[in-house]
Amino acid sequence: MSSETVSADEIARFDALAAEWWDPNGPMRPLHRMNPARIDWIVSRIDRRFADRSQIRVLDLGCGAGIASEALARAGFDVLGMDAAAEAIEAGRMHAEGQVDLRLRYRVGLAEDLLAEGLRFDVITALEVIEHVPDPAAFVRALRDLMAPSGLMFLSTLNRTPESFVAAKLGAEYLLRWLPVGTHDWRKFITPTEMAGFLRDAGLFVADSAGLSVDPRRGGWHTGRNLRVGYLVQAMG
Repeated sequence: MSSETVSADEIARFDALAAEWWDPNGPMRPLHRMNPARIDWIVSRIDRRFADRSQIRVLDLGCGAGIASEALARAGFDVLGMDAAAEAIEAGRMHAEGQVDLRLRYRVGLAEDLLAEGLRFDVITALEVIEHVPDPAAFVRALRDLMAPSGLMFLSTLNRTPESFVAAKLGAEYLLRWLPVGTHDWRKFITPTEMAGFLRDAGLFVADSAGLSVDPRRGGWHTGRNLRVGYLVQAMG
């Protein structure tokens, strides 16, 4: 599968993790731990923009097996989770089966597929995705084209700093074994300045941002002002 917005190697890497995606103590443990903090931050900003969650169409692009997609659906949004990794999407569908009142659909495919169909979304999330794509600038442009004129975009990624190399690469992959070795390429991490440039070139601007950090006392994650490791960005036109 060839595209500026996906990498065949990354698809294969994440498809291989599909069976363990929803294990909170498995290889996706960091996503499970950080998800409440990032979803709370995102939802609070959607609520500032829109009055009725039930009317908001959300695209969660690069959703994997749907950790964020499912959380957004439980918050009351109409969610499409999309990923090029077919086995991960199937794991998401299986996990959502039997859960009532979730307006959640999954689809295998690319941003380009949705663009060809002329679809637009009120909110687009791409969480822990942009550092894995071949062309981050093209990826942001595709997201922009999928966003409704009054819409919001949320991205999360890892900053390219010594702190992120220690925490996300050495710590998470080699020392703690939270993630399979090779999950991240530190050279592809994106600084907030670079992210702002991608957004600006796409005709968008950073409306808000927050750091994502581990809370060692509580064992979870929290948002704050420190963007040195992971961070969230809210963008709009």
